[in-house]
Amino acid sequence: MNRLAPLRLALAASVAVAAQMAAAPVSAETPKARIEGVPEGDLRDLIEQAIGESHSPATTRFEARRRARQAGEDAIAVLRSEGYYGYDVEADVADPDDEDSGQPPEAVLKVKTGPRFRIAAPTVRWEGEPPLADIQKAAEQAMALRIGATGRAATILSAEGRIIAALQARGYADATPGQREVVVDHADDTVRPTYVVVSGMLVRLDGVQLTGTGRSNSKFIAGLAPWKSGEIYKPDDIAELERRLLDTGVYDSVTVTLAPKEQLLPDGTRPVLVSLTDRPPHTLELGAGYSTSEGAGLDARWIRYNRLGRADTSTITLKLAQIEQRLEYRLALPHWRRPQQTLTLVGSAYNEQTDAYDQTGVGVSLDLTRRYGRTSFITVGAALDAGQVTNKQTIGVVIIKGVPQNLVTGSLLAAFALDRSSDPLDPRRGWRVEGRTEPTATFGDIQQVYLRSQVQGSYYLPLDRGEHNILAGRLELGTIWGGSINDIPASRRFYSGGGGSVRGYGYQGIGPRLSDNTPIGGRSLLEASIEYRRDITERWGAVAFLDVGAVGADGFPAGKDFGVGAGIGVRYNLGFGPIRADIAIPLDKRKGDAAFQIYISIGQSF
Repeated sequence: MNRLAPLRLALAASVAVAAQMAAAPVSAETPKARIEGVPEGDLRDLIEQAIGESHSPATTRFEARRRARQAGEDAIAVLRSEGYYGYDVEADVADPDDEDSGQPPEAVLKVKTGPRFRIAAPTVRWEGEPPLADIQKAAEQAMALRIGATGRAATILSAEGRIIAALQARGYADATPGQREVVVDHADDTVRPTYVVVSGMLVRLDGVQLTGTGRSNSKFIAGLAPWKSGEIYKPDDIAELERRLLDTGVYDSVTVTLAPKEQLLPDGTRPVLVSLTDRPPHTLELGAGYSTSEGAGLDARWIRYNRLGRADTSTITLKLAQIEQRLEYRLALPHWRRPQQTLTLVGSAYNEQTDAYDQTGVGVSLDLTRRYGRTSFITVGAALDAGQVTNKQTIGVVIIKGVPQNLVTGSLLAAFALDRSSDPLDPRRGWRVEGRTEPTATFGDIQQVYLRSQVQGSYYLPLDRGEHNILAGRLELGTIWGGSINDIPASRRFYSGGGGSVRGYGYQGIGPRLSDNTPIGGRSLLEASIEYRRDITERWGAVAFLDVGAVGADGFPAGKDFGVGAGIGVRYNLGFGPIRADIAIPLDKRKGDAAFQIYISIGQSF
């Protein structure tokens, strides 16, 4: 008979065995021991999972008894973890009735669970100087053990963790647990835990100390601290500083820790130590895309990190494509003047050659983006462009080709973006919504003031628990207030069609056209897409989609302005996102439309 009646609870061992029960059992056919005395149910399942199985039955009584004893120890750990402390566990061996049957001996575990013990009179005992009275009360409330609740080992252990977390959240950074005492009373079937806690002293924070060498300016790093010198320590403040540093994207690793108590300063505060590992100072990125309507395109980006010592990123981008060539310099200054705020300066020179217009010019812009939470943004900005736009115009029924217009355009920007999707490149659940409005004034050969606004939303619905089948939808609306279609420069109008909008049509292929099939563009835009995405293997996937789009020259798009495209595609998962290849056909084919279009790019279509 193997019987244990402990007065002290070995909680750590019990929880360790309970955690192992979450692991997959050994693939086998023979249980290590047959369980008797425990009815079918959750407790029996837990015991069987802890005991496990063997690839082969025991061949001798010695082996069977050894298995039974080992199974008994595992069963006892489960019983303790589930609050059964008055158990009786007996390891035994069952011999076959007929010695000539050839059947091996069997390990047997005879279990009497006894009553389930309940929690009674949990207390906290302070070692050394106790914390302030209100902090003591908060820590005891954080224990959150209900009298009469089942005395599971995990429940008792987690209460200790909540006590320590409550103390640390209120400034007692050095709070540690002592040797807990848990009395198991068999007289009334109760468990009485006493938590011994060393709170330490109340910690007040000094500034930031940057350790090691690197490219970062120590004053900039210190300015990111979300506390003022002398304020009480909060773990969330330490975590927030680490988050702010990681969000800049210029460091390979960031470590933020409270200085040990041996580094207490004369004024009673303790500094926060920050260790940064800079990422390589520059990187080269290459990207490419292809579609039958827009041709091939190549992007090259030369990126420099932390050149100014304030977590800045500067990017030189060269884009070479059939319809657009662009050279751009972008400087991003994160946490500009306040945390979670990024100032972006952009200068560019560009040349565009589209079916609707040709444009050559230079531009500068300044944007200030404020982040709220992880993926919510508000942006305000201003831009100035100067260049020449050449497009076709009509006078009555006469089309005048190649009319150049020298224009200077100034615009303001107000935009927002909320992203609650699961992944930026391959979303499988959640939603996104973004919008922008641009008050704009154009001077030169065209003089007009107008307001250009757009809003877009998308939703991602998993159709199965594993998120291997996804239904995705997108809706986009746009409008321009002020002026007629001829008062709006061709490069500022709305267009639809192509890989980023309505697949199956060429770039700018949807909407009103001149008699020679040249796209006119419009003052209103409507686009919608629905797409079914399915994983075929771990790497390969397939999609089927339907896209709808319309551009209205004056008001809301009319029926003749609509186009519908449908198609299928494949996806290859690179690990960080998919490569997509789509083929689509126009369902409302007009003169000049190709029979089909092919698109190749990185990331999902929306």
